[in-house]
Amino acid sequence: MYPFLKGHGTENDFVVLLDPDGTVHGDLAPERVRALCDRRAGIGADGVLRVIKTIAYAPEQAGEAEWFMDYRNADGSVSEMCGNGVRVFAQFLLASGLVTGDGEIPVATRDGLKIVYAAGDGLLQVDMGAPKLLGTTEVGLGDHRWTARHVDMGNPHAVAFVDDLDPRGSLGALLEAPWYDPALYPTGVNVEFVLARGERHLAMRVHERGSGETRSCGTGACAAMVAAADAAGQTPASVGGDLTYRVDVPGGVLAVTWTVDDRVLLTGPAVLVAEGETDL
Repeated sequence: MYPFLKGHGTENDFVVLLDPDGTVHGDLAPERVRALCDRRAGIGADGVLRVIKTIAYAPEQAGEAEWFMDYRNADGSVSEMCGNGVRVFAQFLLASGLVTGDGEIPVATRDGLKIVYAAGDGLLQVDMGAPKLLGTTEVGLGDHRWTARHVDMGNPHAVAFVDDLDPRGSLGALLEAPWYDPALYPTGVNVEFVLARGERHLAMRVHERGSGETRSCGTGACAAMVAAADAAGQTPASVGGDLTYRVDVPGGVLAVTWTVDDRVLLTGPAVLVAEGETDL
């Protein structure tokens, strides 16, 4: 038996495992992750967040942060980054007293150091770093094809702008993984389907690699915002200030700000909902 917590950020949900020195879960086998994330026979989640000391997992980053976010997708595969997950991770550190609520919360990740801040009203903000706009590609579902913008937010995204997010339409329920060029994305890609709802206001559905369609994707919301601003011919430099977009996801609302110093800030809720023990 070992302890677990359950949390979510705009209904992108995670099993949280505290494993300070890495002795409880070892290499965190993919089959354990799949068992925990199974929505019928397990706890149910889009992924697993292991809370492990940086010195035990990534000693080269130990001088930057005490805690490392070891994130795994629901299928057990390793992921570089998770924008909703890092907020839930920080919320767990706060709730468990592993860090204080004063100032910034440093978190080591496979995409380097992330800094999380309390933003008031139960929201947390994370500095996701600089976006990378990497040209266009194509994605598809069935007979439908869309031009997509390739955006790197520490993990790969293909952002496609659509006219309709209706699950009864061309997007369906996103039960099948969208088509993409495997040569361009050899480790898979997160695909965002984005609808413009107004001035600096987007709605989005997402198929996450290793998890399928999820209720929200933090890095995907960041990628969608950057792609939308770029498509509108806007950058912080061109408008002379920070750009902030509202991004509606099925699980709630996120705010994404692209700053004049080329950082992307993601703001949203992070909620811990349950804790217990399991032998999965």
